[in-house]
Amino acid sequence: MTIESRRQRLIELAESLPEVTVEPGGDDNDHLGLSVRDRRFGWYLEDHHDDGVIALTCKAPPGVNTELADADPDRFFIPSYTGPRGWIGVRLDLNEVDWDHIDHLLEDAYRLTAPKSLVTQMEDNRPLP
Repeated sequence: MTIESRRQRLIELAESLPEVTVEPGGDDNDHLGLSVRDRRFGWYLEDHHDDGVIALTCKAPPGVNTELADADPDRFFIPSYTGPRGWIGVRLDLNEVDWDHIDHLLEDAYRLTAPKSLVTQMEDNRPLP
C-alpha cells in the first residue's frame, strides 16, 4: 500500500463520520487535520518534524494511550505535543496496518469530541431530522 493510498484510506474512514472535515495543514500541506464542528480530534502526520514517520494521532479515552503504547511500542506511541492530554499515535507506515483498529480509534476520538447529537447519529446510523 502506497503512502497516498494509506492517506486516502484514512480520509475515507474519517469522512464516514457525521460532519467531519479533513483539512490540509503543515508547511507543505502534507498533514491533515480531522475535525468535527471546528473541534480537532485527530491529525494525519507525514514526516512530522523530519521524524520519517507516517502516523495518525488522535484523542483517546483516559489511560488508553499509555496502555497501547506500553503493549505495542513499535506500532503505538505517545505524541510529544498532545500525548500529555491523552492522545495516542499509531504508525501508518508499517507493512501491516490494522484498518479496523484505526477505524475504532477514530470513532473513539470522534465520540470524545463531537456533540452528543452527532454521536447519536453515528451510533444509530440515521440522519438527523
